Amino acid sequence: MPKTYSRVPDLDVHEVPDGYVVYHSTKDSVSYLNKTAAIVFEFCDGKLSDDDIVQRVLKLFDTPDSSRGEIEACFEQLTKEGLIQSPAM
Repeated sequence: MPKTYSRVPDLDVHEVPDGYVVYHSTKDSVSYLNKTAAIVFEFCDGKLSDDDIVQRVLKLFDTPDSSRGEIEACFEQLTKEGLIQSPAM
């Protein structure tokens, strides 16, 4: 079943040449996102499903469908780091 994700509020996001540096003040932690993770993070607007985001990233990078698992793992990592959340069903 598709999920939607949204960015956690009150993150301090800074663009750097190879992605983002994100400071999470509540957790007092810093995360470094590569370009792919930064794009996935940006697409997490609470409106797009995870399937939609994966399809957009695959198309954006002109990547084969076999890369789907890597992009899906990005959702797990961003959630684990407390940068995105999925509403409770």
